[in-house]
Amino acid sequence: MKKMVKVLLCSFLLSISFLLPVQSADAAYSADNIIAEAKKHIGTPYKWGGTTPKGFDCSGFMVYTHKQNGVNLPRTAAQMYKQGTAVAKKDMQPGDLIFFTTYKKGASHVGIYLGDNQFIHSASKGVNIDKVSNSYWTKRYIGTKRIAK
Repeated sequence: MKKMVKVLLCSFLLSISFLLPVQSADAAYSADNIIAEAKKHIGTPYKWGGTTPKGFDCSGFMVYTHKQNGVNLPRTAAQMYKQGTAVAKKDMQPGDLIFFTTYKKGASHVGIYLGDNQFIHSASKGVNIDKVSNSYWTKRYIGTKRIAK
């Protein structure tokens, strides 16, 4: 009799579980969550090839912050630049990935646009916030991509 009650209870719970909202990494993804994760790491040192809070390079920082929110990105800025939907500079929104050409031709640096002419990235000073309008970055800007989940 106990066994029968357990089976019925389990069957009932299983059948109603499909009616409940699903909480998953997908549900956690939003530009606000990506930005909040990125800001937690301000001051983390720059490390070439770094992918952890012990040290990040620019693309390692993007991979890490997005992975914490259920989004898998390719490992390099150049590979990331091939993803997502192109966005005009005037239409950038917080959470968009912003790309620059720095030490080699093409997308070689990436950050997260924060809004209000600012972006967060990992560069020689470590994870920090810079202005898109800074003359160094303005000359090197090559595009913005929106990554949809």
